[in-house]
Amino acid sequence: MRFNFTSQTSADGVTEQSFALGEIPGVLFTPQDATGPRPLILIGHGGGQHKKAPGVLAGAHRFAAEGGFAVAAIDAPDHGDRPKDDQFIQLVDDWRARMAAGENPAELVAAMHDLLAGQAVADWQAVLTAVQELDHVGAGPVGYWGVSMGCGLGVPLLAAEPRIRAAVLGLLGVHGLVETAAKVTVPVQFLLQWDDSLVNRDQALALFDALGSPEKTLHANPGDHGEIPAFETDSALQFFARHLG
Repeated sequence: MRFNFTSQTSADGVTEQSFALGEIPGVLFTPQDATGPRPLILIGHGGGQHKKAPGVLAGAHRFAAEGGFAVAAIDAPDHGDRPKDDQFIQLVDDWRARMAAGENPAELVAAMHDLLAGQAVADWQAVLTAVQELDHVGAGPVGYWGVSMGCGLGVPLLAAEPRIRAAVLGLLGVHGLVETAAKVTVPVQFLLQWDDSLVNRDQALALFDALGSPEKTLHANPGDHGEIPAFETDSALQFFARHLG
């Protein structure tokens, strides 16, 4: 696949370069005027979001501006600028109908993630290889940040990709991930919203427990699914600085 930059902007000390790697659309964030190699963080967005969702942009800009990291985000399969598969559309419709009926169908969420995971892992591995060939990124240490669907696709990625050394995960239950989570051995910082209306607390704690990482830390905060406190980005910066340098 050919790697092409399609646009570039700079603001507040961060350069954003939109790119396409084959059919994978993404964006690379680096400190403005960055030269030489640096650690890389991959950010996986949540379900129904995309590579430039507000939470992705906020985290990426802080990681680049304050931590000096390079940051890559891509549209997951069936998201953002990518075409939608009929099977995925049907799963989403079923999930919405059951949520409207007062259900919380964790098995449908797991099925959606399972449908996307194989392609998502291959996409991330291809993007990681291509980005690390750039002079202003290089083949340095790599981290991963992803919650909700970003966690559901991130756990299989961490299990399959030895170049990733540390990860921030969370906002997801264990359903369908027990065996894969056991294969994750890198340090993990796990985020849990105590009043999450979409993720059962016991299931989230079970996913944390299932991770095979000898070093893992649970960060539990009050609030609903999308209400992660801003200070958790400070904590993530410290976590990645400690493990990626």
